[in-house]
Amino acid sequence: MNRGHFITLEGGEGTGKSTLLEALRDKLESTGRSVVVTREPGGTELAETIRNLVLHPPEDQVWSSMAEALLMNAARTDHLEKKIRPALSSGSWVLCDRFADSTRVYQSVQNGVSVEVLKMLERSVLGDTSPDLTLVLDAPVEQAAHRRAERGGLADAFELRDKAFHEAVRQAFVDVARGDPDRCVLLDASRSAKEVSAQAWKAIENRLLAAKQGATS
Repeated sequence: MNRGHFITLEGGEGTGKSTLLEALRDKLESTGRSVVVTREPGGTELAETIRNLVLHPPEDQVWSSMAEALLMNAARTDHLEKKIRPALSSGSWVLCDRFADSTRVYQSVQNGVSVEVLKMLERSVLGDTSPDLTLVLDAPVEQAAHRRAERGGLADAFELRDKAFHEAVRQAFVDVARGDPDRCVLLDASRSAKEVSAQAWKAIENRLLAAKQGATS
């Protein structure tokens, strides 16, 4: 059986990753493909436990950037071993809300861990399991904050950080996308959900479906 495709969605808080994920799942399933939808940190029972520790630490407790990076990579290791790699091996498409790029961004900005150290951890954890395509959603910080407010719910430790942090995160994601154009596609997430979905589907068609058709012709 052919290996499935691995697509990750990245971007700041409130850029519409969850909405896009659902739209892409529905579109792929409508074409008869098997799709596994997952998220990071999380995706497995142990990784979800780590997610709760990182996003909602005990009151008055704060993780250092290095501690966050180690926890994220511990969760990712379990996620890869138990869910992502088995799904890809079975031929399924895997859609993941955040992956290694988020760790590289969130844990490096504002005097965090050096990118070189984060990349070293990333290489050790990922091995040869890297995304085939990464969709990076970019929107103005003010617009993203408004969307988060409309969504409601309990804010996590990252959502509660100040505007300067979110601006740094936004720029870091843009830098990731521009620095790896063979893997990443930067999407204008300030547009409507329908328009963003159309942008994303066009990228999938051009980067993955067309390449697969060419390989089998």
